[in-house]
Amino acid sequence: MRSPRVVKPLVGISCCTKQFGVFGMPNHAASDTYVRATDLVIGGVSVLLPANGPAADIETLLDRLDGIILTGSRSNVQPTLYDGPPHAEGTPEDPARDGLTLPLIRAAVARGVPLLAICRGFQELNVALGGSLHQRLQDLPGRIDHSTPMQPSARVRQGKAHGLRVIPGGWLHRLAGASEIAVNSLHNQGIDRLAPGLVVEGIAPDGTIEAVRVVASQAGPAVGYAVGVQWHPEYDWQTDTVSRAIFEHFGDAVRAYAESARLGGVSIAAD
Repeated sequence: MRSPRVVKPLVGISCCTKQFGVFGMPNHAASDTYVRATDLVIGGVSVLLPANGPAADIETLLDRLDGIILTGSRSNVQPTLYDGPPHAEGTPEDPARDGLTLPLIRAAVARGVPLLAICRGFQELNVALGGSLHQRLQDLPGRIDHSTPMQPSARVRQGKAHGLRVIPGGWLHRLAGASEIAVNSLHNQGIDRLAPGLVVEGIAPDGTIEAVRVVASQAGPAVGYAVGVQWHPEYDWQTDTVSRAIFEHFGDAVRAYAESARLGGVSIAAD
């Protein structure tokens, strides 16, 4: 007798708009690193979410998805979305991505769809829930340069860059089993005003917030799993136990949500 087929959960991965090819045609793109982490650690099926702004049907997406990964990117969240000053000339933006991800975040948190926000996605999470951003951390007194080292070697670009103080008793502390971890650093922007409903899970040596957990939304207490990290665990989950644990823990939440949705129940939270 044939055993029942295992239905894998669907994990949405946010895309950026990028120009490819000889004629610079616009494309929707996400790094293979997120797809591989979804395939090999989470055990889900990747669904690339196009950066189609107001054309996105958020409710239809959430009706079908069991989890969402918000990806990193070279582009930055538009400052008009958090009442910030205009970006410096030449700063890349992606309004179509913002038009998808910010309403998607708010709706996913309200529904309890598991959410893992990484780098730009971490910043989107803060802005979507009412926070603001520093645009260039390296220009602030007392801050270190968190940006990507301009090196051809991926090992150098993606290597551990600084320590991180882990808040005792939180989600990240339980995953790491340590009061300090080492992380890579590939960003210019960072959290300025922390959004209501977010709690801090990790802080860089210069005071930059680098990990958060959602405990409430505009609709009330958070009902599901929603966390964010400023660094890139998708780069080194094969060699770093904390990076792998982040995806494993998210995968647990995704599978629990998928099973709960089939049974008409509710999802688990990160705490």
